[in-house]
Amino acid sequence: MTSHTQHGRVQHTARSVAEHAAAVADLLQQFGAADRTETLPLSQALGRGLVHGFLAPLSLPPFANSQMDGYAVRSADIPDGGTELRIMPPVPAGSSPQPLAPGTAAPIMTGAMIPAGADAVVPIEKAKPDHFLPEGDGAIVTLPATARGTYVRVAGSDIAAGERALAAGTCLGPAQLGLLAALGMPDVEVYKAVTVLLVTTGDEVVEPGRPLPPGKIYDSNGTLLEAAMKQAGLAVRRTGISTDNPAALQAMLRTEGQGADLIVTTGGVSKGAYEVVRQAMADQPVDFLHVAMQPGGPQGLGTFDGVPFLGFPGNPVSCLVSFEMFLRPALSELLGTPARRLPLRARLDLGEAGGKLTSPGYKHQVRRGNLRPDGTVKLEGGESSHLMHALAGSNVLVHVPAGVTELADGDEVEVWML
Repeated sequence: MTSHTQHGRVQHTARSVAEHAAAVADLLQQFGAADRTETLPLSQALGRGLVHGFLAPLSLPPFANSQMDGYAVRSADIPDGGTELRIMPPVPAGSSPQPLAPGTAAPIMTGAMIPAGADAVVPIEKAKPDHFLPEGDGAIVTLPATARGTYVRVAGSDIAAGERALAAGTCLGPAQLGLLAALGMPDVEVYKAVTVLLVTTGDEVVEPGRPLPPGKIYDSNGTLLEAAMKQAGLAVRRTGISTDNPAALQAMLRTEGQGADLIVTTGGVSKGAYEVVRQAMADQPVDFLHVAMQPGGPQGLGTFDGVPFLGFPGNPVSCLVSFEMFLRPALSELLGTPARRLPLRARLDLGEAGGKLTSPGYKHQVRRGNLRPDGTVKLEGGESSHLMHALAGSNVLVHVPAGVTELADGDEVEVWML
């Protein structure tokens, strides 16, 4: 593509999706700075990105323990046909048991420490009697032969002390926070949440719940993007809808943007006569360009009064696709959160009539679809960027990369789960 334009001017050569994704990540690089971290208790760290990888300070489990309720035994004490063993005092979970004497069996509960000398556990269902006996001298239990290690969780079988526990940049979900707790860590250093100012623009846009005059539409972009951003861990600040007055938009951004880390607008970035965002950014280091993507081609990128700025198109599907293709991956790369969309492969189901999926060869097309349990994906709606009902009925984004002009029924495609 051509080099960057002067501020406020539109580039005429389309930038590739990969190039624009890299440019967005570069713009937001400061979000991963060392001064943008904080230490939080585990209960407040859900969905945050881990700053530093770390090694396990202890083994999990920290000691050999029983996987079952049963009897801890020395496997060598029991011949192939089984035998009678004298019963030792029981071993409840959390206790420190005495060593197991030869020719004895110790009742043991799930999770309890394996006594020294024991090397296997016989489940209570296989014992005779198949219930625990009251404590007392001379109590005997008959147990079958069992192999060494049976139903024993070995110390360090999950993770050994000194092994890598989590890598830097890991998104902390329930499982990761559970691991930190199991390793005895009460808090964790994470990246600070990014605060974004989200602005919808357009004289034609009306807040939901108000009367809808002729020629007007309700604002879906604000709700759509706010929900996507919150789901991705962003702290979202909404403004009222901006009119198509550039000076008013500039004033709104300066007033409402105090303390924001990022400004995102929707609409006003194309080549029309009333592109308010483009006009409001005329004196700012912002480039307006076209990305070889459908939908979501028109994009804005730069800074407003030093604050990183992204200008998304105004059609609802376009703005969500822009978020998924550019902002979400950049945050994942820099902060570890949100978790990346993992690519899956699926086979196109174009219906009984078959037919073709066509795409402009120079663009990366993103369609909406439903991924089914059998691994097929059915497209929802057409390629147009206003089809909110089709988007609401979809569970995946379907990718048709640049260079592919036609796909047939049964062809394999990449999909991202929504």
